[in-house]
Amino acid sequence: MKISTKGRYALRMLYDLALHQEEGYVSLKDIADRQGISKKYLEQIVPLLNKTGLLRTNRGNKGGYMLAGKADEITVGDILRATEGSLAPVACLDFEPNECPRAADCSTLFVWEGLYKAVNEYLDGISLKDIIDRGISISGDYCI
Repeated sequence: MKISTKGRYALRMLYDLALHQEEGYVSLKDIADRQGISKKYLEQIVPLLNKTGLLRTNRGNKGGYMLAGKADEITVGDILRATEGSLAPVACLDFEPNECPRAADCSTLFVWEGLYKAVNEYLDGISLKDIIDRGISISGDYCI
């Protein structure tokens, strides 16, 4: 599995919003400047995060973006599923129940199920708050 730039930048964007939660709505320009990401690229990510309910948007003079939930409730798994789609290592695990005609006889299915479970448990076990806390503990700054 390879995480795309879109997924990595979405994580950095929401991390930035978590760091600046107390400021209320934050402009995309400010996020782009702090994170060194093109504002145009962030504009492509915003609809994905809005659609999945991770982001709150406000238009107008005091407009901008903020997290739709608390930093300790939004996980890396939530963010990556919003931008990457399924995190399944093989296509047959994209649907529940498994619709693959070979599933009942597949001797390697347990390998992919185990990997899928491990990836989801790991990514769902890390919240934005965890990233902030780790960043503070190692250097005061965190790079994704």
